[in-house]
Order: sequence, then C-alpha cells, then structure tokens
Amino acid sequence: MTTKGRRAVLDDSVISRRTLSGLPRRTQQAGLQGRMEMLILVPQRKGRTMDTRIDEVAAGIYRISTFVPEVAAPAGFTFNQFLVLGQEPLLFHCGHRRMFPLVSAALARVLPPERLRWISFGHIEADECGAMNEWLRIAPHATIAHGAIASRVSLDDMADRAPRTLADGEVLDIGGKRLRYLDTPHVPHGWEAGVLFEETSETLLCGDLFTHPGNGPSVTQADVVGPAMVAEDTFGYSSLTPTTGPTIRRLAGLAPRTLAVMHGSSYAGDCGQALRDLADRYDQRIRAALGS
Repeated sequence: MTTKGRRAVLDDSVISRRTLSGLPRRTQQAGLQGRMEMLILVPQRKGRTMDTRIDEVAAGIYRISTFVPEVAAPAGFTFNQFLVLGQEPLLFHCGHRRMFPLVSAALARVLPPERLRWISFGHIEADECGAMNEWLRIAPHATIAHGAIASRVSLDDMADRAPRTLADGEVLDIGGKRLRYLDTPHVPHGWEAGVLFEETSETLLCGDLFTHPGNGPSVTQADVVGPAMVAEDTFGYSSLTPTTGPTIRRLAGLAPRTLAVMHGSSYAGDCGQALRDLADRYDQRIRAALGS
C-alpha cells in the first residue's frame, strides 16, 4: 500500500542551519578537515511546508516519512516513523513534537490513532520521542515500551504514563507480530539506545543506523553502507567505542530481511551483510583514530 501525503504546514518550527567551527569531531580525528555543520530544529512563528507520506515497507509495517529539504541541503533529510500492525498496534519513533500533526494525520490513513497500544523508539532525542506525550494523549490505552536504562533514567519522569520496561531479548507479542527488544548502548548513540526486531516479517527497526540524506524511495536495494558513511562524515553522529562493532554484528546475527531506517530509505537486501559491513567500517574508523 502506498499513500502519498498532502502538503501541510508546520505552524511553529523551521529547520535552520548553523555552522560551528572549532568543535572536536571524531571524523576530524580520522583525517577529515573542515567545519562541523549542525542542523538544528528551532521554533519559529512563520510556517514551513513539508510533505509526509506513508508506505508499506514490509508485511504489516508502514513507514511514515516527512521530508525536510532544509536539513542536509541540497539533498534534504527524511524523518521516519514505523507503524507495526497487530491486535495491539505499535508505533516505533514518535517524531518531533511540532511534527505531530503531520505524522498523526498520515498514520490515521491506515489506523485510527486512538487504537495504538504500544509506543517505542531507539533512544531519548527530540526526533525519536519529542511527541511521546502527544501520542499518549491521543491514544488513551497506549503504553511506552523501552529498556531499563531509558525507563529508569528518563521515561519514569518524562512520560505522562508509566512505561513498560523491557529486558534485553524480551519479546513483545502484539498479536500477529512479535517484537524482540535488544539493548544497543551507545549504538549509534545514547546510553539507553535499543532496537526492535519484528520476528514474523524479519524486519529490524534499526533507528539511526544507516542514516543517509535525500528523499529516496521508501525501500531500496541499493547500497546503504556507503551513504551512511557519508552521513557519518557530515554529522559525526555515532559514539564509536570498542563495543560498536560487536553490537552491530549481534544484530547481523538476526539475519533480517528488511532494515527500517529512521533517516533515509529502508533497505531490502542482504541485511546481515550490510550490518557486518557497517560494523567493519566503524572498526576501521576506531583503529584510524587510535593510530593502530
């Protein structure tokens, strides 16, 4: 199913570009020079026009995608959420609070928002959980589900209703779909980071992994590792540690058939190999930074 979204106005926000010089970057340590460009969502009274669309990227899994041309211009940037249908539907990623009208309207083309039962996301960040409480208000029976670190450090206070804490490896059965939660601390960033693997469709909801700019197709079979490394050079968004590679290789062991990517196209191909290649590329960067 493919439904193109209407053009809509985001009333009180705009993407702005700020160029900051003199800031440390992991990528500079790898021999790359230049200034760091930070892309920041800031409030503004004048509206901006954005496109939001919804597409089915795996059986019963829908990608809600808002394209923002001002981010990573001239390529632009997508902010994606994923609706997983079942007897107890789940939304992965809440989106920015100021994008909530766009995202909720797109979701409503497939499912009445009040029917949501579960809400989850990769880590604590505005584009991941900014609209968390807006979703809780519109879906009165929904519960936030995340790992122990996110729940105890942040969500017990931030969420308007108490979250459901998921253990590493725990399966959330939503009726027709089974979502396995996996801790991925600091991968790609955030102490509390985690992902969900939908077992029946073999879809990895992988958050910020494989981030790449542009407004490509909803699903691609083209290379996603190379573009992810370009994005890494631009944003320096990953926390590179000795556990980065092993954590990503653990995900490769799931042998997913689809990678549901938060920024950019989802990927349908040899996902296990793509994950192993991504882990290798990050290992190379760590070795280069250490001069080994």
